[in-house]
Amino acid sequence: MPEITHLLRSASAGDRAAADRVVALLYDDLRRLAQQRLRQSGDITLDATALVHESYLKLQQRSAELDFPDRRHFLAYAARVMHTIVIDLARARQSERRGGELQQVTFNTGIAELAPQRDDEILRVHEALEELAAMDERLAQVVEMRYFGGLIEGEIAEVLGVTERTVQRDWQKARLFLSMAMK
Repeated sequence: MPEITHLLRSASAGDRAAADRVVALLYDDLRRLAQQRLRQSGDITLDATALVHESYLKLQQRSAELDFPDRRHFLAYAARVMHTIVIDLARARQSERRGGELQQVTFNTGIAELAPQRDDEILRVHEALEELAAMDERLAQVVEMRYFGGLIEGEIAEVLGVTERTVQRDWQKARLFLSMAMK
């Protein structure tokens, strides 16, 4: 049994040191996921290291109730946690813009219009993904793992217990649904 798998099982049993060791061993993979997620979101208020650390804190809060059979399942879940953190940040920024106590004043109105569009876009994708999950949970999982997690089709197929061809079809269906939902 690979060391990561053994450590993940120990962490699921409540071994905090094993959980810390997993994160240490997979830190480079987590940073890669975070960098990819931040690149996709255009979020400039958070760097990859901070996103990994925020994700780690969220994972630690739920470590007793989580069970990861292998590295891919752990990374898929970490990608989902990173996605929710970015969504929460976008929502917080939007709520601040829409009635927060302090107003930001800028002389270049073009710059002021760009930031809300980016957050709006992030939230529209999130809402469309939630609609997709309500219709077909597996399609939403494929999108999260591929788009937000950076996993390849073979890895997604292994995590979901389906064939690569099924993942390819699911990806096509999900992209079609999301493109229609985003119009």
